[in-house]
Amino acid sequence: MKKGLAFVSLLLVVLLAACGGSGSGDNTEIKVGASSTPHAQILEEAKPILEEKGITLTIEEYQDYVLPNEDLSNGEIDANYFQHIPYLKGQIEDIGYDFTHLGGIHIEPMGIYSKDFNSIDEVAEGTEVLMSRSVADHGRVLGLLEREGLIKLAEDVETVNATTDDIVENPKNLTFSYDYDAATLPNLYETEENTLVAINTNYAIGANLNPSEDALILEGNESPYVNVVAVKKENKDNETLNTLVDVLHSEEIQSFIKEEFNGAVVPVDGKSE
Repeated sequence: MKKGLAFVSLLLVVLLAACGGSGSGDNTEIKVGASSTPHAQILEEAKPILEEKGITLTIEEYQDYVLPNEDLSNGEIDANYFQHIPYLKGQIEDIGYDFTHLGGIHIEPMGIYSKDFNSIDEVAEGTEVLMSRSVADHGRVLGLLEREGLIKLAEDVETVNATTDDIVENPKNLTFSYDYDAATLPNLYETEENTLVAINTNYAIGANLNPSEDALILEGNESPYVNVVAVKKENKDNETLNTLVDVLHSEEIQSFIKEEFNGAVVPVDGKSE
């Protein structure tokens, strides 16, 4: 009888060890959705640091701004890292996602580009401004144009919420087109003549544009458009996902962002609202 009990006890020890009592079996796996540039690149740099903490990261890359939130909502991924706060808030309001975010990681300064105009003074009468269909970015673009004196917005409108209907002065009679996928804007910059093209930095970098050198107008570091790690609200206190954010805030990752992107991507070291 004692021998039988001893054998059962030994078998339990072996089974527990096989199920992850130590070593690689302790690893926790998470899948995070990200835009290819720069988000996935930043996550790749974080992988070995997370491995040291027992976390295996799988990166699911996306080329659009719709699927990452759909996949987060239906549980295909555990978090996503591709969107700024105004866009996230708009998605929550419009679609009803039960999301929150765990912290701001970086800012990608929005740029307005032109192949034909080398200065603001050269912008011609009736120039067309091309923007993405993402409403969350419209106020952002309009704010840049206002900063340079190309338009004036109504004083009672918060810039982040502004639309073309809020333009009260337009001395050069700029026209606005905003029916484009964000990913197509770099191509329009190359092909459309005498236009101003507003391009998100991740797509600008992917098209070998250097925002700090090539943009006619570039957003400053004071931008409220902080890119965040978004999760379902039920995972707000998830230890593993919060560890991911801590790693992304680490000195190693912040230094990587500064060196790799040379000002085109600006790290944020704290949690954002």
